[in-house]
Amino acid sequence: MKVAPAIAATLVAAMLAGACNKQAASTAEQQPPPSDAQATPAFDAAAAAKRHDAVPRVDFNRWAVRLDLPLYWIVDRNKDGSIDPDETAALLFYPSQGKWVAGGAFTPEFETAYDAIATAAKATRVLDDRQKLVEQDLDQGRATLVVSDLRGLNADEKTFVDHMLAAARAVDELYDLAAGNTALAAQVPADDAASQSLFRRNRGPRCVGPATEKNPACSAIPGSPKPIVDIYPTELQKDAKFCAKLEKRKDAKALLGPFTVVREKAGKLIAVPYNVAYKAQMTAIATELRAASEAIGKDPAEAALVAYLGAAAKAFESNDWLPADEAWARMNAENSRWYVRVAPDETYWEPCAQKAGFHLTFARINKDSLEWQKKLVPVQQEMEKAIAARAGAPYKERQVTFHLPDFIDIVTNAGDDRGPLGATIGQSLPNWGKVADESRGRTVAMSNLYQDPDSQDARHQQAASLLDAEAMKLYADAPQPGLLSTILHEASHNLGPSHEYKAGGKTDSEAFGGQLSSMMEELKAQTGGLFLVEFLRGKGLISDELARQVYVDCIVWAFGHISQGMYTAAGDRKAYSQLAAVQIGFLIDEKALVWDENLTAANGKDKGAFVVQFDKLVPAIDNMMKKVASVKAKADRKGAEALAARYVDGDVVPQKLIAERFLRFPKASFVFAVER
Repeated sequence: MKVAPAIAATLVAAMLAGACNKQAASTAEQQPPPSDAQATPAFDAAAAAKRHDAVPRVDFNRWAVRLDLPLYWIVDRNKDGSIDPDETAALLFYPSQGKWVAGGAFTPEFETAYDAIATAAKATRVLDDRQKLVEQDLDQGRATLVVSDLRGLNADEKTFVDHMLAAARAVDELYDLAAGNTALAAQVPADDAASQSLFRRNRGPRCVGPATEKNPACSAIPGSPKPIVDIYPTELQKDAKFCAKLEKRKDAKALLGPFTVVREKAGKLIAVPYNVAYKAQMTAIATELRAASEAIGKDPAEAALVAYLGAAAKAFESNDWLPADEAWARMNAENSRWYVRVAPDETYWEPCAQKAGFHLTFARINKDSLEWQKKLVPVQQEMEKAIAARAGAPYKERQVTFHLPDFIDIVTNAGDDRGPLGATIGQSLPNWGKVADESRGRTVAMSNLYQDPDSQDARHQQAASLLDAEAMKLYADAPQPGLLSTILHEASHNLGPSHEYKAGGKTDSEAFGGQLSSMMEELKAQTGGLFLVEFLRGKGLISDELARQVYVDCIVWAFGHISQGMYTAAGDRKAYSQLAAVQIGFLIDEKALVWDENLTAANGKDKGAFVVQFDKLVPAIDNMMKKVASVKAKADRKGAEALAARYVDGDVVPQKLIAERFLRFPKASFVFAVER
């Protein structure tokens, strides 16, 4: 029979009726066995014995996303092709809470959801052109689970987690308001589950998949309304060049401050502090942070975390972020078992790339990072000296005292941290203020992302489609090369001419403009990461084999970002994609990376492959470091634009070919769950 999209949505709506909106869900085993006093259905032996094998795992998870269900099939542990209760997760950050398992058995809610998935997967559906594009966009992401087992926590720690998850929801609400998503939410068709799912996942109505993001008809909302960010006046944003005009104003420094919004008053533009513009939302976050601090404060070993949570709560009320940054910088992998960063930080989220975006990273400390810190701390000043030498005048070596990266296992991301496709795997903060100026910030590498079997298998196949067999021998499925690359990238943010460095009296943001500034800083960091590999190898801190594995891993990383395209649908620069194109293009020009159209790729199928010339690679990277660091040191806007013109907008890099091969596989779209 033919089933219209509204029918599938009705099935889902019936299943979700009565669920509490915006409650944090956990993995399936969160719910305790019901007591005798609870009104629960009697045990149904027939239901318990029922097989749920109508839809393969990959399709099951794909349809769960299309139907906007907070349901995930983790893995087929017993290889029987049927989802089992212990293979089921209930996901965070959906409009509803899924209660899929109780007492080790599936609930009636699960059976309704499963029937909805099975029906939709087999039905002949009638979709209009917009709905087809919505499903195409959703399918370019592969739901990828980040699950944290917190069942071993004590009662106070679980209360702490509850308040942190509540803070995450509050940060989401603030971020969505600032990004203009809240204003559009009511326009998403209520009976169209796929459009509701796209709006939730993409943090707004726009499509984000490489094959659909530039199609104006692809939207969660009929008519494709353009999101209007709340941080600038609506009238101002009607001019496509409003960012450039703001940057040229005499009062640009005040208007474009990172912790303000721009408002119009009496015909004039004024800067309004975040805590004034978003008082109610920021107060709600502060309240949850104080409650979290009170819960974890009963553990004397968490004094550093308690101090940070208290300082962060005050910052959300005062808009003075320095005390919170100071408290945060004093935390490390040895004085807390948790990692929390809640603040406005990165600027990529908004069209002018000037305003700090609200986010929350909530994670557990992974002690494996301590081994790398023991190796790298003694040589961090030498690393600064080496990069300063490549940068040249007017930059001068400075004393660096930053923390080397901690490894963290993500529990959840919120606000600007939780993107629709992919995820940040390393971060160095803060970006402004005294802590940043004095290189006392904190850096982290997210050690539990992309480590699932689905992600590893997809990336291996992507690499094998572009590299030759010899290079592929050095591609490691193990996490170490990628983690080391992330460590060095984040360390390099604190080395050489960084965000607050001034040349000719201007910071790089003032010299380059927001978007180009972001790209150049990330290019410097990733180039520094490549450059420092040989530095460490030369000191005997890493092996020759690991050095080559890191190089290959970085090349594959760059291919992945190139495949996502250079610009957004609005024409904004994609910082990571563009830096990746600059690096690959530079290596091609230096003959360190050679395309051989007659060579068969390592997968044995594709004609044409990249060959890595390792004898030329280290000198090429050294030259790249000199070029990039020099552009940053001199605030050379023309030099930066020339790099982008040649490698981003030029034809040196075979961008379409790289995209065709990489995009055969959906990109990871991270979803979150907790066991507690």
